[in-house]
Amino acid sequence: MVEIDMERSITGAAAVISFQTDTRIHTVELPLRAGKITRRMLRVPRGVRRITLCPINGRGTFRLKHFRLVWLTPSFARDRLIQRLVTAHRHFRGLPRQQVIQAIKQEVQQTGERWSVVALRHYDSTFISLCSKHNYQQWIDMVESLGQGLVNAKVADRIAPEITSDMVFSLGMIVEEETSREAFGDSLTSLIAQTHRRWQLVVSASDRALKKHDWLAACCASDERITLLEEPERATGRFTDPLAAISSAAVGDWIGLMTTGATLSADALTCFARLMKEKPQAGFLYCDEDRIDGDGHRHSPNFKPGWNPDLLLSTPYLGHLGLWSRKQWQACRGSLEAENVLTATATDLIHLLALEMIASTRMSHQSLIWRVPQVLVHVPERHLLSAMTCPEDTGTRHLARIGDYLTRHAVTAVAEPGKVLREANDGTGENVRVRWRLPESQPLVSLLVPTRDGVEILKPCVDAILAQTEYRYFELLILDNQSCCPRTLEYMRDVARRDERVRVLHWDAPFNYSAINNFGAREARGDIIGLVNNDIEPMNGEWLTEMVSQVCRPDIGCVGAKLYYPNGTIQHAGVILGLGSIAGHAHRFFHREEDGFQGRLKSIQNLSAVTAACLLLRRSVFEEVNGLNEQHLAVAYNDVDLCLKVREAGYRNLWTPYAELYHHESISRGADDTPRKRARWLSECDYMRTTWAEQLDNDPAYNPNLTLVHEDFSLR
Repeated sequence: MVEIDMERSITGAAAVISFQTDTRIHTVELPLRAGKITRRMLRVPRGVRRITLCPINGRGTFRLKHFRLVWLTPSFARDRLIQRLVTAHRHFRGLPRQQVIQAIKQEVQQTGERWSVVALRHYDSTFISLCSKHNYQQWIDMVESLGQGLVNAKVADRIAPEITSDMVFSLGMIVEEETSREAFGDSLTSLIAQTHRRWQLVVSASDRALKKHDWLAACCASDERITLLEEPERATGRFTDPLAAISSAAVGDWIGLMTTGATLSADALTCFARLMKEKPQAGFLYCDEDRIDGDGHRHSPNFKPGWNPDLLLSTPYLGHLGLWSRKQWQACRGSLEAENVLTATATDLIHLLALEMIASTRMSHQSLIWRVPQVLVHVPERHLLSAMTCPEDTGTRHLARIGDYLTRHAVTAVAEPGKVLREANDGTGENVRVRWRLPESQPLVSLLVPTRDGVEILKPCVDAILAQTEYRYFELLILDNQSCCPRTLEYMRDVARRDERVRVLHWDAPFNYSAINNFGAREARGDIIGLVNNDIEPMNGEWLTEMVSQVCRPDIGCVGAKLYYPNGTIQHAGVILGLGSIAGHAHRFFHREEDGFQGRLKSIQNLSAVTAACLLLRRSVFEEVNGLNEQHLAVAYNDVDLCLKVREAGYRNLWTPYAELYHHESISRGADDTPRKRARWLSECDYMRTTWAEQLDNDPAYNPNLTLVHEDFSLR
């Protein structure tokens, strides 16, 4: 058994232990979790001469707090191994121990391998965390060839006549003066290689670009499916309206934009065509993508969430390809003025058109917009960098686009520079913060704080909220659940006397988190209900202002905050459905300044659920969904259930990194380890699985290529 506890400056890296014999070196990666000792069994090969520890397999700093090797007896090792499979294995999780043992025995009989070999292979798989930075090629070899390979050329040839025979894609591509022949050629080659043959490429080029690129006309004449348009220029040196030109020449029922230099996997259009057959009501499609370095190696996968309007306002996450139905294309293009597109690149135009989807779809967006969760677009870095004439202006252009969108649609919000992304590798140094204005008549917020005794926890929470919160229109309801500690009772009496915003309400019944908060909501006077744990402490004064400004938007339901453990690591950055069976916290244990996957730790975004440790929603919405579930979810998952009911009612839930608070929940808090607690927890899990099974397995704010075992957005 290896025991290791280490502080590190980066998340996603692992410690590596190597066992060296006379003939080979056997290495094992150990993904570590912050704030706790990681324990893992390793089988030591015979004849070991040296054991080496590499504390971190990435560039960063570390502090080794604890390290120990302990020899185990076979019976103890077997017991721990089976317990790990029952609690963490994707197939064995939740099964009786004897059933797991029997399954391993059957596999031993089928493979002829030793029991220890089979069992340890399953045990080791529960620790695998494929980081998108370090293990992407390994993921491609292990997963993509089995997953995306199902739609390979042979399969596509078989399904193409049935599905795609009459479906034509018209892809627009804009050739600039800076466009290289190699970039255009790479994109064209990938189109010609498509297993779906019915496509049209509409090339829009200025007369200046045509004069500079004497090769362009010949390339376009090489295939009858290519239409070359020569567009006049204004004084800016840009086209009058490339979108109008592409529209007039496009013959397909689906019209798309593709950046010059980007390449498509051979089955890309087939995959889109198949989705269109399954979703005939679709109006906009996009997919996952990655980058290709100078040596031809794929890296930096962008596994995108489903349609996420607030994330799109924060960052242009859609990338280098978008496809619209002709009807939706015309609707979005018609909302744009020519001046909006004069200086826009292809990626800018994709983003501009997608922004119009926010305004046009409103509540019906889910049936119109679909993502293919496969890496169908590859962007060579050499083309990306050569096309960026002013990389430092990328974030500024994004900020200007969002500001223009808000103005054109008379949205009561302003666009500001967002949090700087440290790990941006495409020239983007920042994202955008959309700051929503508060209503003229600022609503009263009722903060509900359940508690029982524990004045040492309650007092810092209440005092900090009262002293540090800039938004003044709130009441704080302490919901006392049978406190008997004299110091706690005296503090509650004292704080209610000192501050008129504080009321103490007594709930004299066994603990039921849902019932206590429903009781508090009935007694509350505010138009906004805030669910707040008694161990929360604001880190900045604007936390409630930010959350109120978001929750007052009519299409927003629940709003969650960015919560930290006392040591500065992330406790909550939104909830991912299906993570750890039911739901788990995104980016847990990441460091405060880290960007997170694709910058999502620093971006306002829509999520399926947020934690009730700090959650706001309008009273009208709370009552519309009948509040928290007292009958089935007394302790666990009641906040996830609430959020899913709110989402089902037609609202978007939202998480913001601009409301930051400490959550003094112990990192090493114990599990539900008594028989009664475990029975209650299993009952609540069963209810969630029975009620929300489909949603738990398909979180639209996540991506099916990402893990449901770890909280780090690593690869599945």
